[in-house]
Amino acid sequence: MPSSAHFPGQVPYALGKEPNHIGLSAEELDAIRQQHRMEQLMSEAMQYSCPAKAVMAGVGGLALGGVFSLMSASMSYEDPMMRANQAAGQRARDILRETGKTMWSTGKSFGKVGVVFSSVECVIESYRAKNDLWNSVSGGFVTGGILARNAGPKAAFGGGLAFAAFSTAIDAFMRREPPEQVSSLNVSRLLIFYSDD
Repeated sequence: MPSSAHFPGQVPYALGKEPNHIGLSAEELDAIRQQHRMEQLMSEAMQYSCPAKAVMAGVGGLALGGVFSLMSASMSYEDPMMRANQAAGQRARDILRETGKTMWSTGKSFGKVGVVFSSVECVIESYRAKNDLWNSVSGGFVTGGILARNAGPKAAFGGGLAFAAFSTAIDAFMRREPPEQVSSLNVSRLLIFYSDD
């Protein structure tokens, strides 16, 4: 294949050697490049920052807990004979008020779990300077212990083991290679093996 061939989406010019776009001066292009670089740095900082991860996990947990609570509230019906004496508007208002309270309560609980787990796992990952399965194991164990600490040391240990097993299973599932990538990796390894001969 000739060296001048380009793939779709590949820029044929070296960085900083692109032709000027119509209507933009060299200074404006430099400003655009600098702004793009700052956006990349900020997204990397958000991706690797422990406080940012904790906030994202807390907000995601709050939303997820609220949605779960809303679904369970929509499926739980009380005794219709108890509510027969109330007016329809009063019943709807009471149901909405109760649903809102349970959504907030469950959302706070999920958010707390998310903040604690993501903070602990991020600190462990930063300390170890590795991103592997052991971060989830140790982060889950510490988080489970923290969340069950009020029930005593035996419950804290059991909670740590249970949360470590759960977080390890989730992380192992997320880290697995999809089947199509496995087969393409094996084919490329065979091609490399036979091309060396």
